[in-house]
Amino acid sequence: MAAAAAAAAAAPAPEAWPELELAERERRRELLLTGPGLEQRVREAGGRLPPRLFTLPLLHYLEVSGCGSLREPGPGLAQGLPQLHSLVLRRNALGPGLSPELGPLPALRVLDLSGNALEALPPGQGLGPAEPPGLPQLQSLNLSGNRLRELPADLPRCAPRLQTLNLTGNRLDSFPAALFRPGALPLLSELAAADNCLRELSPDVAHLTSLKTLDLSNNQLSEVPAELADCPKLKEVNFRGNKLTDRRLEKMVHGCQTKSILEYLRSGGRGGGRGKGRTDGPEKEEARRRRRERRRRESGEGEEEEVGSTSRLLLRVLHVSENPTPLTVHVNAAVKDVRPFIVGAVVRGMDLQAGNALRRFLTSQTKLHEDICEKRTAATIATHDLRAVRGPLVYTARPPQDLKIVPLGRKEVKAKDLVRQLQLEAEEHRKQKKRQNVSGLHRYLHLLDGKENYPCLVDADGDVISFPPITNSEKTKIKKTTSDLFLEVTSATSLQTCKEIMDALVLKMAEINKYTLENKEDGSLSDPEADAVSGPPLGPSTSPSAEKDGSAPLVVEQVRVLDEDGHLRVVYPSKTDLGCAAPHVTVIR
Repeated sequence: MAAAAAAAAAAPAPEAWPELELAERERRRELLLTGPGLEQRVREAGGRLPPRLFTLPLLHYLEVSGCGSLREPGPGLAQGLPQLHSLVLRRNALGPGLSPELGPLPALRVLDLSGNALEALPPGQGLGPAEPPGLPQLQSLNLSGNRLRELPADLPRCAPRLQTLNLTGNRLDSFPAALFRPGALPLLSELAAADNCLRELSPDVAHLTSLKTLDLSNNQLSEVPAELADCPKLKEVNFRGNKLTDRRLEKMVHGCQTKSILEYLRSGGRGGGRGKGRTDGPEKEEARRRRRERRRRESGEGEEEEVGSTSRLLLRVLHVSENPTPLTVHVNAAVKDVRPFIVGAVVRGMDLQAGNALRRFLTSQTKLHEDICEKRTAATIATHDLRAVRGPLVYTARPPQDLKIVPLGRKEVKAKDLVRQLQLEAEEHRKQKKRQNVSGLHRYLHLLDGKENYPCLVDADGDVISFPPITNSEKTKIKKTTSDLFLEVTSATSLQTCKEIMDALVLKMAEINKYTLENKEDGSLSDPEADAVSGPPLGPSTSPSAEKDGSAPLVVEQVRVLDEDGHLRVVYPSKTDLGCAAPHVTVIR
């Protein structure tokens, strides 16, 4: 008996982290840890992530979510994961600080620490060092749903390229002065700090020259600084749920557009600060105008080289009010915990018939997925033949066994079975090719690991036309005869990410279309695979966008995204979208 007990004690324990063994064996670049067994394993590891996790230096994406026993990441993360691009640690129990601090993580672009118990991020227990910057490439930081009472003053130095900062649902009563120091965060375009205890907003907020969206709703603000109107790119503000002493401004923030609110502040309305109760003379108004122009120049707005009209790309934006039948997307609350952000647009006038135009278009979409979409971890693009799209559309989430779709090149199948089938195909393909990594569509399957519901876009017929980030439907497949397209970009990261990727997609389409028209490609050089699915191409005279000078503009129609109550969530393209187009691009609004 004693010998048997000794032998049992000496036997190696079963592998507690099979996901790590698999990731190491297959040299994976993405890893998701979740599920009911995770909490017990983390508790046994002392409330930290297992040290073995930090021996996977190839990881680009790491997500550990919904673990109530995870109190700190643990030592070794920065040293062991130098190539990490996205780190998602939401809905855990991290706090009150981060010990040790996360950085330096030189390649990190997305950091999500939402829904934890963080109270402070002091030096040594925060995001990373300030000198040199611990997070030099960070673009998106989500600290919402914590207990933070203050932000680290060195945040701008730690993450100087920050574009999106979400602080919603904390206990902040003020912003650090360093946040608004001139040049501190030159790329910050979204600042959300709703549902805090903020008592004032510094006039120095005007130094955020790239700020487009500001949400300070449900705080304790009594005044809004007039200098806010000097933010050269600001297009959306939300001050609802505060205690503004200016009664007119209080009414405006509940019922007026941002433009009217900023004009009121600019003209000397009693928003607070310098403009309280007076109207400036022409000299001061001219000085403010010059400051605004200087900030526009500093932020790169308005710069345009003189380029000949024959080499320009033309984009014409069709406002929703000019469109008798605008397409709309209704977002269901079910996507909130899965993939909450979506942006749509309609583009008319593409010529995909000639030569290899369709192949170039599909190749460019693949490259965008690889680069700016970070292999679909940041966002996913889907393109549809508009003629086959029946609106209005609904963006929702369904259990895998209830979601049915006709995937590209396949028969109708449940999402659960499709994912299983793709997993088997991926493993078989990897073995046949004797490769360490899977390729193609199979690389994105891990993004659905642990999800109880899968996101999908449903048309008016009840058909699923998109299953991000995996596939589109055969129903709306792009063909060589397609000239009008519906575009969608979805993301679990941020709305701004969706918009920026949509900008890149639309501009790339304009470049492809102009190249096609200028080179008058011969249809016999076209992609045989595309011909097989689309049938014979139309004659050249039927091309909806062909013009002799090759300068026909693509028309970009606005698409509105609404919530379940019919309230507007986003419209694309807005006045601020497509604003960073290259000098050779002209956007007609």
